[in-house]
Amino acid sequence: MNFKEGEVLYFNKPLGWTSFKVVGHARYHICRRMKVKKLKVGHAGTLDPLATGVMIVCTGKATKRIEEFQYHTKEYIATVQLGATTPSYDLEHEIDATYPTEHITREKVEEALKRFLGEIHQIPPVFSACKVDGKRAYDLARKGEEVELKPKLLVIDEIELLECDLERMEIKIRVVCSKGTYIRALARDIGEALQSGAHLTGLIRTRVGEVKLEDCLDPMQFAAWMDEQEIEITEDN
Repeated sequence: MNFKEGEVLYFNKPLGWTSFKVVGHARYHICRRMKVKKLKVGHAGTLDPLATGVMIVCTGKATKRIEEFQYHTKEYIATVQLGATTPSYDLEHEIDATYPTEHITREKVEEALKRFLGEIHQIPPVFSACKVDGKRAYDLARKGEEVELKPKLLVIDEIELLECDLERMEIKIRVVCSKGTYIRALARDIGEALQSGAHLTGLIRTRVGEVKLEDCLDPMQFAAWMDEQEIEITEDN
């Protein structure tokens, strides 16, 4: 392997890790093995700390392919709690409001999901990396400032109800979507479509393009995996 010329690595991001941490972890172990102090490493699509799953990491000259990978279709398995909302639309924040759920049936959930198929406009979460006047929306939101984000056009190719537990008011869905889709914003919108509220309680990115979870490395095993690889060291490394 030649990490300077460029390699593309697939990781299963652990729960609680930031995308930045995955990149830093990979860079550290690659540099340690190559005995170099620096190497260009980047990822092709952020995953929230509370999400797990497929993350593509590029090294060296392969970082030029990051934008290409970002445009690949993504697949997620999402667990959504109905009847309550949080400011971040996930478990990063405490529940801020509860809503009626007595009227919700499986049929109504399936009907609501159909509304999100195809091209849709979605307002990103205020607790997101979207930029407002050059500043990250989450930085402004954490300071208590009013944040107004414009709707973005995106595409949802498939949305499937996998589980519907009306006793716990919890649903599990599979979503195949384009770049720029916020699944926690989708959870928010599903809650509104059901004339209730909702937030994300679990998220796994199961596929990016043709890359599936089973193709991915466990970051905790990466050091051992690196020790088994044949590394090509070019003179300018």
